Amino acid sequence: MLFLLRSLQNPHLKTAFNASADHHVEIVDRPGEWMTNDALALLIAECRTVVRACLAGQDLDYGLFDPDAQAWSRSVITLVRRRSDGMPVAFNAMPLLAVTQAGRTEQVLHLGLVMVDPQERSGGLSWILYGLTCFALFLRRRLRPLWISSVTQVPAVVGMVSETFSQVFPAQEGTDQSFTHRHLAYQIMQTHRTAFGVGDDAGFDLDRQVITDAYTGGSDNLKKSFAVAAKHRKDDYNAYCHKALDYGRGDDVLQIGMIDLAAGQRFLARSVPRSALPQLAVQAMMIVTATLVAPLLQWLDASKPLRRLRPYRDAL
Repeated sequence: MLFLLRSLQNPHLKTAFNASADHHVEIVDRPGEWMTNDALALLIAECRTVVRACLAGQDLDYGLFDPDAQAWSRSVITLVRRRSDGMPVAFNAMPLLAVTQAGRTEQVLHLGLVMVDPQERSGGLSWILYGLTCFALFLRRRLRPLWISSVTQVPAVVGMVSETFSQVFPAQEGTDQSFTHRHLAYQIMQTHRTAFGVGDDAGFDLDRQVITDAYTGGSDNLKKSFAVAAKHRKDDYNAYCHKALDYGRGDDVLQIGMIDLAAGQRFLARSVPRSALPQLAVQAMMIVTATLVAPLLQWLDASKPLRRLRPYRDAL
């Protein structure tokens, strides 16, 4: 019972479950803040295993793997392991970017670095690596909308972001650039370039939200030609990328969108395989329980002050 109470009061999201007969998923929120050194070292080593499988033995030295950065203390990590042998085969690192909105400090969830072992790229992992973590954080926030960002030159990813999230600019039909889009994009490019490996010398077209000559800040190994970049099933997104981005120069598009109740419903209806819904429902129930029950337990614990929310006997 004590373990249950402690887990409910853990401020960081941590969940794990079998997503299919072949894959096990673990989501950990900002592991650098609370994991033991040994556990964190193991997690980093597993992610590096996936990187080397994707880049023919090469490593990355920006963002999550920048030795001078604190990315592990501000990122949500989703790691997929093969159930048969426990081998890590994919991961996503989503940094939480601090921005100012309406005079308050808020966070934008950056979809971040996604890497999948080439042997597993037909394994149907996209719903886990892109939507699952966002959905879990949305539940953790008690269904409060959360702004997201994505930097990519891959048409398949541009289309996935446009179809999964709400109020996405650019590339989402019917969504124009708002002041919030411009404001968030400007702040991200001013202060968070290192999170996605874009150097200070890269240009940025704020009106189009296109980063020019983006692959100069440590992400050189990820640069692709249009012919090689994965295409979306809808040609509109492929045509947009071909027209908007200069692949020879190395351009990226910065998409800003939101996960809200409508986006969560789309994720459940379109992206999650039917076979995974029971497991996902159990995990969602646990996250919601932790989010709602923990504050209630804290409220009922009369031995701790809650400042203005409750009189404290020692203050009398």
